[in-house]
Amino acid sequence: MARIAVIGGTGYAGSHIVAEGVQRGHDVVSVARRPAAERVHGATYVEATLLDVPSLVAELQGADAIVVAVSPRGDMAESYVPAMLELADALTGTETRLGVIGGAGGSLVAPGGPRLIDTDFPEEFKAEAQAAIDVLEALERSPESLDWFFVHPAQMFGAFNPGERRGTYRVGGDVLVRDENGVSDISGADLAVAFIDEIENPRHRRERFTVGY
Repeated sequence: MARIAVIGGTGYAGSHIVAEGVQRGHDVVSVARRPAAERVHGATYVEATLLDVPSLVAELQGADAIVVAVSPRGDMAESYVPAMLELADALTGTETRLGVIGGAGGSLVAPGGPRLIDTDFPEEFKAEAQAAIDVLEALERSPESLDWFFVHPAQMFGAFNPGERRGTYRVGGDVLVRDENGVSDISGADLAVAFIDEIENPRHRRERFTVGY
């Protein structure tokens, strides 16, 4: 059993990861700035924020993995990258693994590129996608003593396309995963399956990877 903390644990992606972790028998802590409207039975709920990294790290001391499921939008738009870099620095040299949900924008559309953000990408989501890319690039430059993994979900991932839990997914390295019809899709529940699989059986130390059906 692992102790898993999910920052942004009451959001769309985070709540699925909390539920999947609890279902598999892990000790899961959901971290959010506001009380959860709905709670997963068996999870622990903590009110804390990514904007106060020292207090957050003290609260989560001893966690085997800390997953960040916070989106760089709204009041987090300007603060997300510096807060993530501070968290990464705080976890460097510790036994705690850092997992990050990074959005589809930084994944490649084909081997060798280009990135999805550099194609016909919606202008209104570019700043959010770029923030995630900035965090990925910082993680890639981080010391070897920081154990991290970074996940690009499929293009059609989000509360607008919830889907169902199939319990299956495919990994595409740094290339966007598409099905035989060219659709890039994954449900919130199956993204969570991929996250908990990676925590239980690490295959991508200090790497990014894409997931989809």
